[in-house]
Amino acid sequence: MKRILILLLIVSCSPTKKFQETKEKWEKSVEDLNKSNLEIAQNEDAILFIGSSSIRLWNTIEQDIEPYSSIRRGYGGAKYTDLIHFTERLVEPHNVRAVGIFVANDITGGEKDLKPKEVLNLVKYVIKSIQKTHKNKPIFIIETTPTPKRWRVWDKISQANDLISNFCSNKENLFFISTRKYFISSLGNPIYDYFRKDKLHLNKAGYSLWGKIIKESFNKNLIN
Repeated sequence: MKRILILLLIVSCSPTKKFQETKEKWEKSVEDLNKSNLEIAQNEDAILFIGSSSIRLWNTIEQDIEPYSSIRRGYGGAKYTDLIHFTERLVEPHNVRAVGIFVANDITGGEKDLKPKEVLNLVKYVIKSIQKTHKNKPIFIIETTPTPKRWRVWDKISQANDLISNFCSNKENLFFISTRKYFISSLGNPIYDYFRKDKLHLNKAGYSLWGKIIKESFNKNLIN
């Protein structure tokens, strides 16, 4: 009886149970991404990128992270609250060299924002989901970028970044890619020149810089 109660408690506390309603919005988008797997050849040397629109819109990724090849599986305004439902489906079909993650929409300045520690807990869940099928593959968490649009809540976003960074430190095959110092000026403000007119998404120059930072981490941490 005690064991049953413990199991029930675990299920009731599961993030996928708590955020069940978030699954519906992106179900079709994820299904379409999985259908696109049929159109590409498997590439064991590729880096699989999952996450939000910054991944989906990265049309210059091949030139920005050359000589690394990539597979992009980003969708809309992904949050960790919905990615927890889809991680296994997005990752499992691909036998790749490593997995990169970028999600930046759980703290935006809205009423439903998560607390930094809640973001960390969801990141841990996503990592465990990846490791179910890719146990020994390197996983790279890309820091949430300091954007002009969400600068007013940068303190909370940076807290979440710090928690994730600390969690990743000294863990085998788990790496945090810090980007903040490249996107904040000497005056302490985000550099507008790297963003589109929406002040949220990177422009071509922003992606070029982003790719350089990410590639440097790959060069350092991926063993040939």
